[in-house]
Amino acid sequence: MQIQRKEVRKQKQMPLLSISSITTPTYYNHYQKLNHRISASLVALVGAKRAMVTASSSKGAGAFTTIKERVSFEKEIKKSKFIAIAGPISDEQSAFSFLSQVRDPRATHNCWAYKVGDQYRSNDDGEPSGTAGKPIHSAILSSGIDRVMVVVIRYFGGIKLGTGGLVRAYGGVTSECLRNAPTCVVKSKVPMGVEVPFDLLGILYHQLQSFQIEDIKQDYDTGKDGISMVTFKVDFDRVEKLEEAVKANCSRDLVFFKQ
Repeated sequence: MQIQRKEVRKQKQMPLLSISSITTPTYYNHYQKLNHRISASLVALVGAKRAMVTASSSKGAGAFTTIKERVSFEKEIKKSKFIAIAGPISDEQSAFSFLSQVRDPRATHNCWAYKVGDQYRSNDDGEPSGTAGKPIHSAILSSGIDRVMVVVIRYFGGIKLGTGGLVRAYGGVTSECLRNAPTCVVKSKVPMGVEVPFDLLGILYHQLQSFQIEDIKQDYDTGKDGISMVTFKVDFDRVEKLEEAVKANCSRDLVFFKQ
C-alpha cells in the first residue's frame, strides 16, 4: 500500500480575540486604520458604561463548498466495474470512519483520496503508483469541493487498462460522482467577545439574535463590578455589520484602535 501525504503550510493567522477594558481617556483620541491582516477592536461608550467588541480577521476566514450527503456513481470500463462513493468529512478521523463504512473487502481495489482544507491524503491500494489515488485527488481539486472523501471501488474484469487508462478511469468516475452531488456553502465562524455592563445585556442579546450567533456563552465572574463577559461566534462576512449594529444601539462614541 502506498500512501501519499502532503500538508501545505497554513498562512499565519492572527491571535484569537483579546478583550480588555478601557480606563484611560486618551484612547478616545486614538484612531488607526485597520486592514484585513490585523485584529480589530470596537470600543463603545454609553455615558459612564462601556462595551467592547473585538474581532480577529485573517486570510483564513472565508467559506467553502462541500457536499450535503453521500453520493455514488458507477461505470463499467472494459469489463471492470468502478464505483465512486463520495461523502462529507470534517477531519482525518471522520475520513477513515467513512472509508471503513464504504470499502468492500471483496473488491480488487479500494482506492481513495480526501481533502480537508490544505490537508489531503490518497491511496492507490495496490494499483500502480500514481494511477488511482492521485487522479482521485486531482478530480476533487478540480471540482472545487472541500471537506470531502471519495472512495473508488474496482472489481477487475480481466482486461488491463494500462497506466493511462487507470488514471482516466479513476479520475473520470470521481469527477462524475462529484458533478452529480448536491452541494452547500459553509461559512467559517469568527470568535468574538463582548465585555458589557449588566444593564446593556438585553440590548446586546437582541442584536446577537438578529445575526444568528452561535456558541453564546456568558460569564459574570470578570472581577469587575457590574460587568459580564459574553463570547460567541459569527459568520465571517457578518462581523462588520454586527459591529455597526452594536455601535448604533449601544454607544454614543466609537473608537477603533490596534490591539
